[in-house]
Amino acid sequence: MVLHLTDDFKANAAEWEAAGVTLPQYDPEAVKAYTAEHPYWVHFGAGNLFREVHALIAQSLLNQGLTKSGVIVAETFDADIVTDAFKPFDNRGLSVILKSDGSIDTELVASVAESFGVKQHDEVWDGLVKVFTNPELQFVTVTITEKGYSIKNNDGELLPWIKPEVENGPDSAVSAMGAITALLFERFKAGAKPISMVSTDNFSQNGDRFRAVIVEFAQLWADKGFVPDEFVAYVDDPDKVAFPLSMIDRITPNPAESVSKLLADKGFADNEIFHTAKGTNVAPFANSEETWYLVIEDQFPNGRPELEKAGVFLGDRDTVNDSDEMKVTTCLNPVHTALATTGRLMSYDSMSKTIADPDLKALAERLSYVEGLPVVADPGIFSPKDFAEKVIDVRVPNPSLPDSPARISTDTSQKVPIRYGVTIKKYIESPDHNVNELVAIPLAIAAWLRLLLGKDGKATDDNGNEITLSPDPRMAELQNALSPLTLGGDLSKADEVLKPILADATLWNVDLTQTPLAEKIVKYFKEFAAGTGTLHPVLEKELGL
Repeated sequence: MVLHLTDDFKANAAEWEAAGVTLPQYDPEAVKAYTAEHPYWVHFGAGNLFREVHALIAQSLLNQGLTKSGVIVAETFDADIVTDAFKPFDNRGLSVILKSDGSIDTELVASVAESFGVKQHDEVWDGLVKVFTNPELQFVTVTITEKGYSIKNNDGELLPWIKPEVENGPDSAVSAMGAITALLFERFKAGAKPISMVSTDNFSQNGDRFRAVIVEFAQLWADKGFVPDEFVAYVDDPDKVAFPLSMIDRITPNPAESVSKLLADKGFADNEIFHTAKGTNVAPFANSEETWYLVIEDQFPNGRPELEKAGVFLGDRDTVNDSDEMKVTTCLNPVHTALATTGRLMSYDSMSKTIADPDLKALAERLSYVEGLPVVADPGIFSPKDFAEKVIDVRVPNPSLPDSPARISTDTSQKVPIRYGVTIKKYIESPDHNVNELVAIPLAIAAWLRLLLGKDGKATDDNGNEITLSPDPRMAELQNALSPLTLGGDLSKADEVLKPILADATLWNVDLTQTPLAEKIVKYFKEFAAGTGTLHPVLEKELGL
């Protein structure tokens, strides 16, 4: 039997269960009708992370009878996601969890009660206004990536697509920040009811950034007379509009062709992967790893359901900050970046292959267990050591997860100040630790700089093959700075060439030339760049393998 997402799954439950699919324990039509009058949750960002975290949380709440409403999703960047991957399937989707033992868990998710591809001046906008003016709306979550929070460039000038929204007022707003501010203005006009605005994007201090941009947008409109000063005060009042911090963690790669084929072989008809005009890869299914975390600062001035019963951690501000720092400076992100850059040197095509390399695994273990854990804060809600062990022993080794070093190593220059720099700074400032004890971090930095040897975004891997480097906003600058040095060439000027790079605190969060690490990095770099086939011998020697 061929199964469709729009099927009456209760009528043919046996077929779904025979295919190994977990079914909703509620009536989707009843949920849709109830949500229309009693919305409590809107999410902005209809991508894969939403499908594999937020929609599943909403599903769990419904299955447990903790809510009667579903989640409403809105998309501002690429409305075709809604048009192609939500509307034709009654907003349902398949969650495919790719487990490290090779098995999969598949669940039919029907918790999305409505979807909107955000446009102004039509029934879509009117529908969102209706939701935002409903006093029962408790909170909004967003996953729009960090870039979506920018409204000005580095010179403090409004971005070209933001400027018309500021000049023409709330009725013209279609960007994520503009549309959300405009919708909050509608809520303000309808009685200024409280609400929580929860950024669940993957960067530190996300709630503070969210608040700052919304308040700034409101102030820009107030300065031009589009909104009253009272509206600015409303969005800046945490008792009215709260902006909690959060930490989110789940690897959700683009829908994979291998998963599409697997679903087709199991009898699922709705398995096509769509590529929208804007280049977004979406599908009626999403695939992800089995592990996930969501920690939210417990600030919900209009109330909330029992999110903790759906797997969400709630805590105070320090708990969220410590959870985030634990992840991005020690237990996950530094390991990912080190494995990705060394994995690119080895031309590995999957993250699971990087950790299967004993020398790269040893680098990751020292980076996390030996160098990171001694200086990281314990958030108290889960163990940093357990978190780190799950990353190294379960998550990265997952052979079913279609994630690659090429993807992870994108924008490395923007990541290393936090992923390596924070730990370096802690060692410098700590009376109990000696920065000269660090080995894995300088090895990882040296390996990345070795990877950048080349020009025009091209480089040579450790096997002598030409590769195309992943995009990075500072690639051209760094490759040009390194250009006096060549792989296998004269490296006598390495110290002179590398010193300005290592002194750049915007890269490392500290001036490395003021630490013993600079000398180590130059030494490791010269050994890596001496020729091809150097990565493993250097790692084995320096890590004592």
